[in-house]
Order: sequence, then structure tokens, then C-alpha cells
Amino acid sequence: MNKIVLASGNAGKLREFRQLLAGCGYDVVPQSDFFSESAEETGLTFVENAILKARFACLNTGLPALADDSGIEVDALNGRPGIYSARYAGEPGSDAANNAKLLQELAGVPEQERGARYHAVLAFMRHAQDPTPILCHGVWEGRILTEPRGEGGFGYDPLFFVPSHHCASAELSKDEKNRISHRGKAMQELLRALSALASR
Repeated sequence: MNKIVLASGNAGKLREFRQLLAGCGYDVVPQSDFFSESAEETGLTFVENAILKARFACLNTGLPALADDSGIEVDALNGRPGIYSARYAGEPGSDAANNAKLLQELAGVPEQERGARYHAVLAFMRHAQDPTPILCHGVWEGRILTEPRGEGGFGYDPLFFVPSHHCASAELSKDEKNRISHRGKAMQELLRALSALASR
């Protein structure tokens, strides 16, 4: 089984990636199994930060690495919190604090103006000097609720309403979320790319 380092310490992401890659011949291990530092996310886009994190994990482990940089973009906030989604309410990041801040900033904004979308960019690097990292981007459209709903997921999932399913992301089953989410879409694209890479 091929081992891939996940360039994240986020337990929710690790669970999702292990589920998404289960049965595909990849053993996903967290970078915390090897080192405790985190890459400095100095990029100004999801793509830049994903590459920075993947390269850092490759350098510190000598293994192929998969990094995810994701966040939520809210129309009424001119795209914020965007790349700062995980630390929107400050460091250290807290889902509860981030959700509370988002609700506060959207107080009084009508439903039709609460459009939002999740973005996920995956970067897969075979080694730290990989000149052609595989980059995959997934988008998930929805809107921001006025109060949390559901117990599942993580991040902004209790506030992210999914119109196609008439519920919050946090109310979806894990399998359904993985099928339709931004990260699920990016992962399907990545699996196709990895399959093509393996067949060369």
C-alpha cells in the first residue's frame, strides 16, 4: 500500500481523506506522526498555500504528500473569510468561535444575500522538488444559515445550507457529504489524476 502524508493536523480532514481514499491503495498518515511544526501559510490563494504545505511535508518526511487548503467564501463579505477561514476569529482556530463571528458579521443580512461557497484545493507532490504538482479544485455552492443546524461535519458545516438537499452540511451523512462536497469533488479529480500517473 502506498503511503501518503497528509499535510494537516486537522482530525476532521484526516477522517475525510481516509474515507475518501479507502480501498484505493493509499495509506494516509498525518504529518504529526513525523513532526510537530506546521508550514507557514504565506500564500495569498488556496493554491499557493496548498503547495507550500505539501512541499513542507515532503521535505520533512521524504514521502509523497497531499495538502488541502480550503475555506468558505461569503458573497456579502466580499469573499471573506476565504483563505483565513480556519483562523477567522483569531489564533488558535476554533470552529465555534469562527461560526459565531460569521453569524455576527451577517446579522441582518437577508437570506437571498447570504450566498456562499466552499472551496478546496488539493496539492499532491511526489517529492519536495516536484516541478509538476497535481492540483485539483472543488467548489460547493450554498448559503449561510442564521443559526447552526446538525451535529456532523466540522468547520462551517452547521451554518452551510445545501440547497440540493434542503439541509445544512452538518446534517448530511458522511458518505453523502463526501460525494457532493468541495473536497469530495476535488478528491475525485485527484484520484483520476493519480490513476493516470500510475499507468504511465
